[in-house]
Amino acid sequence: MNIQHMKYAVEIANTRSMSKAAENLYTSQPNLSRAIKDLENDLKIKIFKRSSKGIEVTIDGEEFLLYARNALAQIKKIESIYENRNESKLRLTVSVPRASYFSYAISDFAKSLDPNSPTEIMYKETNSMRTILNIAKEEYDLGIVRYQSGFDIYFKSLFDEKKFQYEVINEFSYMLAVSKNNPLAKKEKVEISDLENFMEITHGDPYVPTLPQIDVKRAELSQFTNKRIMVFERGVQFTLLEQVPNTFMWVSPIPQDLLDKFNLVQLKCDFNTKTYKDVLIHRKKYHLSKLDQMFIDRVIKAKNMYFN
Repeated sequence: MNIQHMKYAVEIANTRSMSKAAENLYTSQPNLSRAIKDLENDLKIKIFKRSSKGIEVTIDGEEFLLYARNALAQIKKIESIYENRNESKLRLTVSVPRASYFSYAISDFAKSLDPNSPTEIMYKETNSMRTILNIAKEEYDLGIVRYQSGFDIYFKSLFDEKKFQYEVINEFSYMLAVSKNNPLAKKEKVEISDLENFMEITHGDPYVPTLPQIDVKRAELSQFTNKRIMVFERGVQFTLLEQVPNTFMWVSPIPQDLLDKFNLVQLKCDFNTKTYKDVLIHRKKYHLSKLDQMFIDRVIKAKNMYFN
């Protein structure tokens, strides 16, 4: 019996939705359906059934899920015991937005580490939903979530529901990043209408809790053009901006040496009035370690350096 399939079954039971479970597990619905079918074939029982109310758990399924939850809890406990066996190992696990000042913060942080001390660093760039899941499932200890200030109520409600401690560490407006060869780079003042004939580069997985994805994309994507390239990795955005001069991207301030490296400029646009927040989150029961605080200090240092 596959442990991953057990995890899938528990998530479906928790959400009572194949689509929501697939979204939370970062897999496809067909893959999830196949996994549950294999699990049911192995056990020779039916775990779930569909009804007018959606997905329901069968009697056999209830019994299985009881054992599955207990088994997964024991597996997690065993993993925790052996992860922490070496008490002298320094460990930092952090999940952050795809932004340049965080990469500079982690680089500055890494330089300060003792090369003779056993250390394990997990640094993940991702979207707000994945970061929240990473912290809630205790896969990561620290997270930084980025969202539009107008969505404050949605995120704070979710943070409270998940029993997170949270603190705003930065608030800012996006700037326009373009190639030095882009005609926009030569304008004294960029107007809304100037963007109409250019292609936007944007991250393709925006997220706001409880809002339909179509409404989130409408709020997050630029209304000034209907041409865009959606990316999911931070590195490729700079290559696109440099190599495709008719592109632009809304970004948090980029350090000058990185702009120079990719032959870019960043422009402040008065018409872009949206503000964004970067919010530090962690579980309330989690106590920040010395290493956690060192990283947070480097983030604040980078913010002060590149945003002021």
